Amino acid sequence: MSGLWLSRVRLRRDAPLAALARLLVPEGGGPRAAASHHLVWALFADTPERRRDFLWREEAPGRFLILSARQPVDPHGLFELDPPKPFAPLLAAGDRLQFALRANPVVARPASHGQRGRRHDVVMDALRAVPAGPLRAEARREAAVREGRLWLKRQGERHGFVADADVVVDGYDRVVVPRAAGARPVVFGVLDFHGVLTVEEPARFLAALARGFGHARAFGCGLMLIRRASPARVGVAAS
Repeated sequence: MSGLWLSRVRLRRDAPLAALARLLVPEGGGPRAAASHHLVWALFADTPERRRDFLWREEAPGRFLILSARQPVDPHGLFELDPPKPFAPLLAAGDRLQFALRANPVVARPASHGQRGRRHDVVMDALRAVPAGPLRAEARREAAVREGRLWLKRQGERHGFVADADVVVDGYDRVVVPRAAGARPVVFGVLDFHGVLTVEEPARFLAALARGFGHARAFGCGLMLIRRASPARVGVAAS
């Protein structure tokens, strides 16, 4: 992993843009995720054929943290950009890191024998047998913690880290991103993870940090924020 940049960007708050605030940063998780997707893309879409080579996370409405292979460029004058910082943490096996991750955890379930598995939200998949009613809300909270931790454990096995057993899992939400008329909306579940992990294989872990974890990365999921479990900071870090 090399050549990555960490950037904080904010929509300008001066009078011309303030008048467009509701269009640029609409209320509601789905519409705002769609608008934020386009806003962040505007910083990197230098050519029509460009593929996404960045991850992003909304820190607050109109404020984003971005990890990218290129420095962002603001051709439309929409943003205030802090100077990008090179992202090149030096990690060794056994390092302990605090982390925060907003992710879309899924599990693959084949529709029938021999078919390729279809992706399902891990929480809703766990609730398939739970009938609607007053007990479903509590079951959903329990499923979010249980299935979220299991998903994170699988991520660690694939990507060279182990999260502590007491990792906090919260903030479950179903995001509905509207699309053009006649097209089905994009629907995905989001979980927030906070805790401490141990790096086992630094190269695999750093490669996964650059790619992102889980799905819905185009809509602000997958960027893991890390810092040393001791006061010294290492790389991507929450404010």
